[in-house]
Amino acid sequence: MAKLRQPVGTKRRIPRQARAAETVAAILEATAQILEKGGLVALTTNAVAERAGVSVGTLYQYFDNKDALLLALAQQETEATLADVARALKGEIDPSPQARVRAMVRVLVNAFGGRRRARKAVMLAILTQGAAPTLMAPVVAFVAEQGSRVGQAQQAIFSKLTPEQVFVLSRATMGIIRTAVLEEQPFLTSPTFEDEIVRLVLAYLTAIMTQSAARG
Repeated sequence: MAKLRQPVGTKRRIPRQARAAETVAAILEATAQILEKGGLVALTTNAVAERAGVSVGTLYQYFDNKDALLLALAQQETEATLADVARALKGEIDPSPQARVRAMVRVLVNAFGGRRRARKAVMLAILTQGAAPTLMAPVVAFVAEQGSRVGQAQQAIFSKLTPEQVFVLSRATMGIIRTAVLEEQPFLTSPTFEDEIVRLVLAYLTAIMTQSAARG
C-alpha cells in the first residue's frame, strides 16, 4: 500500500520586513496568474520567478518547490476569505440566524467566483498533497466562533455546537462549494445556489436546536 504524501512546508523563510513580504506577495500573485492562464501544467518555479520579476534563487529562499507555492496560495486565499466573512458579519444589521448564515454563505460563494481555473488547480493540488486538513483547521475554528454567535440573542442553542457538529457543518458547506468549483458548475455564483446552501445550513442548525429542546 502506497504511503500517503506528507503536506509540504509552506516557506523556507518567513518574510519579516516589508520588502520581503512584497516579494512573497508578488510570487504568489504570479503563481495565481500562471494557474489561471495555463493550469497546473504551466506552473514551474522558473515561470513563476520570471513573471514575479525575481530570480529563481530568491523564490527558493521562501518556497521549496511548486507544491509549497500552491499550499501558500491556498492558505492566503483561505485567510482572506475568512477575513471577508468576518467583516460581512460585523457589518450585518439584522442579527437573525437567517441573515447571519446568508452573510457567511454569500461571502464564501463569491470568494470562489473569480479566477476559477486557478482555484480549481489549487484545490486539486492540495487534495493530492493531503494538505486539506491543514487548510480546514482555520475554517473549523472560524465556524465554531461564528456559529456560537448565530442567533445568540434569540436562540442560544446555536452557541452550543459540539466539535462534531462544527466539523460536519464546515465540511458540508465548503465541500459543496469546492465540488461546484471542481466540476465547473455554471451556477456557482447564482442566487439560487446561495439559497440552497443557506437552506441546508439553517436546516442543520434548526435540527440541532429541536433535538436539544426535546431532550430538555
